[in-house]
Amino acid sequence: MHSDSTVDSTQTTAALLAHDPRFAKRNRLVIAVLMVSTFVVILNETLMIVAIPHLMAALGVTAGAAQWLTTAFLLTMSVVIPVTGFLLQRMNTRPVFMLAMTLFSVGTLMCALASGLEALVIGRVIQACGTAVMMPLLMTTIMMLVPQERRGQFMGNISVVISVAPAIGPAAAGLILSQFDWPWLFWFVLPISLSALAFGYLRIVNVTVTRYAPVDIASVALSVIAFGGVVYGLSSMGQIDAMNGPIAAWKVLMIGVATMVIFVWRQILLQRRERALLDLRTFNSRGFTISLGMMAIAMMTFFGALILLPIYMQNVLALSTLQTGLIFLPGGLIMGLLAPRVGRLYDRHGPVRLVVPGALIFSAVLWAMTLLDTDSGWGYILFGHMLIGTSLALVFTPLFAASLSSIPPQLYSHGSALLGSIQQLAGATGVALLVALMSTESARLSSTGVPAINALAGGIQTAFLWAATLSLLAVVAAFFVRRPAVYQQ
Repeated sequence: MHSDSTVDSTQTTAALLAHDPRFAKRNRLVIAVLMVSTFVVILNETLMIVAIPHLMAALGVTAGAAQWLTTAFLLTMSVVIPVTGFLLQRMNTRPVFMLAMTLFSVGTLMCALASGLEALVIGRVIQACGTAVMMPLLMTTIMMLVPQERRGQFMGNISVVISVAPAIGPAAAGLILSQFDWPWLFWFVLPISLSALAFGYLRIVNVTVTRYAPVDIASVALSVIAFGGVVYGLSSMGQIDAMNGPIAAWKVLMIGVATMVIFVWRQILLQRRERALLDLRTFNSRGFTISLGMMAIAMMTFFGALILLPIYMQNVLALSTLQTGLIFLPGGLIMGLLAPRVGRLYDRHGPVRLVVPGALIFSAVLWAMTLLDTDSGWGYILFGHMLIGTSLALVFTPLFAASLSSIPPQLYSHGSALLGSIQQLAGATGVALLVALMSTESARLSSTGVPAINALAGGIQTAFLWAATLSLLAVVAAFFVRRPAVYQQ
């Protein structure tokens, strides 16, 4: 077993070699390949946002059954991401990349060839296994290769990936489905995925230093039940079956929460011997904890809003799938265009000047969304979503950089895995909470004789009211985000 001093020495040596100017071209190429590949897998993830109604009709399945295309994907992501902290320590850059993109490509091919819902869900699960590895791999690689004074710029580039891809996804899906059958959602992605895999096979090299990290089988089993149970339970809240859905969802959620407590307790014990699957000493850093907490709140409200707005546009304003996707496009592109500039500003000025106005704008937009009714125009949504893109560009890039730069190098892989895990849990929580609030209020209004469309609009108003209130916590947290101490030395 390695001692702490040996681990620190190994990581320090790796960092010095990674920052050597002789390797600058190699490092840029590796990061570029990882960014392109991550863009592809995130693009695929958001294709389903507007495709579910189309797939319901094409496959002849209910909404609850079709929702498994999203639920199974999120569930797999939540189970695999916690294991990536261990994986990125034991395996080097090239084999991890090849594993992730091979799984994603195989899953994409299976989805394209699927003849029914079951095969399609299996393909999505295999896709998710590859997707879950890519973002932690990209984040950890950047933390190892990029000097701290330039990390904001590179985290800005990551923000481009995670903002433009989701923006293009719904619009691309709407366009494809308006001209082709649903398998083409995957046939269009497959050649891009295979090209990234082939290019990575030819050009990507090992750029990080691995170390021995024992795997604790009990921790793996606990993480599957804990993260899977929580995400599945929360996701099920939004698609509750009238007969047994609420009971089943609450049971699974409670089992997941109880197992999560056991998982955390076991990691605390194991990390004393450097054997933890997910090292929780990252939370010893105040900067990491505050940044992660603010990101969780932002993810909860953002993903919740991302679900509510298409429901509102298609079921209240009667817009088409393609129109819905196109309305989402400008906001994502704005976020992508601003992110690199925000990254450079972070390197120069630190996070507070960026995250405080970003959180304020985001909260203001959510409060404005509480005014949505049956007479609101699509332009109102378009402008609001553009402001959301602007605000999240100001928030996400500094939080990525500040959180991971606040922990020691030997914990980068664990920090990246925790970042991904919290994003999944927060997104599932936000979707479950806001959909449940919308459904409850809509049902209450309908029972009083309010027309269905007005009842739905009222439910959406209530959900946004809760989201806006929750966003105030992010505003408060923004004032406490600080530049990592190393900058002040």
